[in-house]
Amino acid sequence: MGRTLTGRLAALTGEAPERECLRLLDAAGQPSAVLSRRRFLEGVHGAAEQLRAAGAGPRDLVVLIQRDLLTLVTTFFGASLVGAIPSILPFATEKLDPVRYREAMAALIRVAQPALIATDALVAGDVAALLDAASGPLPRTLTVEPRFVSLVGGLQHEASPEDTALLQHSSGTTGLQKGVALSHRAIFEQLDAYSAALGFTPDDVIVSWLPLYHDMGLIAGFLMPLLTGARLVLMSPFDWVRAPHLLMQAISANRGTFTWLPNFAYNFCAQKIRDRDLEGVDLSSMRAFINCSEPVYDASHRLFAERFEPYGVGLDRLAVCYAMAETVFAVTQTPVGEPAPVDVVDRASLRGENFARPATGDAPAERIVSCGRPIPGMEVRVLGEDRTPLPDRHVGEIAVRSSYMLSEYYRRPDATEAAFCDGWYLTGDLGYMAEGEVYVLGRKKDLLIVGGKNIYPQDLEALASAVEGVHPGRVAVFGVPNPQTGTEDAGLVAEVDTDDEAAQNEIRAAIRRAVAAGSDVSLRHVWLVPRGWLIKTSSGKVARSANRDKLLAEMGE
Repeated sequence: MGRTLTGRLAALTGEAPERECLRLLDAAGQPSAVLSRRRFLEGVHGAAEQLRAAGAGPRDLVVLIQRDLLTLVTTFFGASLVGAIPSILPFATEKLDPVRYREAMAALIRVAQPALIATDALVAGDVAALLDAASGPLPRTLTVEPRFVSLVGGLQHEASPEDTALLQHSSGTTGLQKGVALSHRAIFEQLDAYSAALGFTPDDVIVSWLPLYHDMGLIAGFLMPLLTGARLVLMSPFDWVRAPHLLMQAISANRGTFTWLPNFAYNFCAQKIRDRDLEGVDLSSMRAFINCSEPVYDASHRLFAERFEPYGVGLDRLAVCYAMAETVFAVTQTPVGEPAPVDVVDRASLRGENFARPATGDAPAERIVSCGRPIPGMEVRVLGEDRTPLPDRHVGEIAVRSSYMLSEYYRRPDATEAAFCDGWYLTGDLGYMAEGEVYVLGRKKDLLIVGGKNIYPQDLEALASAVEGVHPGRVAVFGVPNPQTGTEDAGLVAEVDTDDEAAQNEIRAAIRRAVAAGSDVSLRHVWLVPRGWLIKTSSGKVARSANRDKLLAEMGE
């Protein structure tokens, strides 16, 4: 079967042309398009014709900034069909800081030099305004329309498996975005290895709301089902945020078997979905909800399982994956159908000695959820400051190696060289290994050291997110300079709805209690801000340094 993206689509279509492959849902959770393999490929050819007419050809970088899902998914494969390199980027929204968004796009255009930016009718005006404000040589633009054409006599570029199939761009809010170049071969090797780890088959049904400009959405929630012959049910992330129950209803209606979620979504669903929106919902078809994209918390899993147990979800349905764009997607995976292992470790040893000593007695402990074991063909090790391998349970930087890695950071030889050490990719994540399991603690660059203790911002953010009155996932922790002590204090910003002073004082006190009880950290600063204040990356992660800068600027410091 074909080992290029469009070659595989064509082969699957030839096997079973009328089998459903893709169902798109509207804002009410109803099907807006139900496409067989043949119909989807006709839409791909329709997009390819428009791209070819606009001058897109082999090895051209085509940036996709599109809001309409049907246009986006067909344009992506349409670009591949003409031999171009597609790269999906977020469109401007109220969630993204407009200045930082424009700066990031200008930097990308300057370095990556796309030949074409493909838009749709919903965002064409915004993209035109963005380019009007840019300087230097600018790419052509094309507003793509959904169009279905006959497959007879269609022209297809014959790509090599080693050719670059796509770019995934980083989601940072500052600095220059890096385009992760992935070959067709690397993508298929990852899909083969990850499918084996999951026991994934063409009979599975993936239900997803994840944005396609992030690796979790692009690979797990888009390419994997379409390139393995499984079914995909896809909705907009904006519709899910507005009405998270749509995910559960879609799983029930379509007998979904897999979905991938960032950790905050477990809390968000458990706290925001009401009983009346779950009437008649049956989640028993699910093989796994897979926690991915950020450090995983045992409390989030337990909250989710307790909330949805009446609908067929237990801890044995909650799996964990550690993934990154540079390895196409998955690095590790816990077994499907089993609760993810939890390592109970001594808190003082972990924070003060960088050693995950198993907890004993009544000493304060932390429950660290395993991200699983490396999938087939993947190697993982933990490195010390001198970049030598560390023994089990010693905390250091996680490094990975496999045959299905990025080809390069696109047109960034400096970044490509800096990312590797003796053939191992340096992830920038801190963690440890124990008995073959990988435990991820957080980003190395985000680590705070206060009073001689390591503080992982995600841990404190998770504790604060569980406080009543705080929006889950809308919390940022960072270091605040303390000139008197010559070090940093831990500061926390949380979004709340109320502006009542007494209510805010109660929330602040509750946050301090929750953080102190769960981490032994005393917060020096707690700021409460209105909904929408926090800056997040395009993939929905808290932009800690950007929020720190914003807060200090507003305070005049």
